[in-house]
Amino acid sequence: MAESQTSQDVVHPHPYVPRDLNLPGYIPCFLSQSNILSIYASFTISVFAVTWIFSGRLKKTTVDRLLIFWWAFTGLTHFILEGYFAFTPEFYKDNTGFYLAEVWKEYSKGDSRYAARDAGVVTVEGLTAVLEGPASLLAVYAIATGKPYSYILQFAVSLGQLYGTAVYFITAILEGDNFSTNSFYYYAYYIGANFSWIVIPSIISIRCWRKIVAAVQVQNQTKKTKVR
Repeated sequence: MAESQTSQDVVHPHPYVPRDLNLPGYIPCFLSQSNILSIYASFTISVFAVTWIFSGRLKKTTVDRLLIFWWAFTGLTHFILEGYFAFTPEFYKDNTGFYLAEVWKEYSKGDSRYAARDAGVVTVEGLTAVLEGPASLLAVYAIATGKPYSYILQFAVSLGQLYGTAVYFITAILEGDNFSTNSFYYYAYYIGANFSWIVIPSIISIRCWRKIVAAVQVQNQTKKTKVR
């Protein structure tokens, strides 16, 4: 009877583009947009508070303290949030209200390739989670302890982030760039949510490049002095 029909038998229309995207078993978000964003904002503030207090006790400069926060934040985001997406192909079927699944259901309104499991997106996110996530957390340790490989590590990971972001946007353009529910989600999620991973890695790359070049110049000058 209709009254005994289970929730799994109910067909829920999805909000994604294209409208004929086949997502069997899709379950709508349990959490509202404001709830999802407020939880993520709380996470960001918590990471900032912990890293700021921690780096302050280490007597680090303001720049290093901000870098420790960034690498902790981006590392946890890569490892946990993007890692969940990469290894949970049917997140859109989640009917428990699990937060990470809710995030990707919501974000897919800005880029439906996530719900559709686009091969390019899954590859980029998988590599980001497995490689850049742990490397970002290693950067936290390197900066905090003053390791000599700190700058080259930050430079390498930042280039990886820029490369991944470039592939992400370029593949979307080549495929028609029509994966957002509307212009709000396009600019707020697709553009806005990824903007930090263009600007900040660019700044860090330039800074690290200058630091590395300066160190090599000093080393070369020292060698010339010894030869004389």
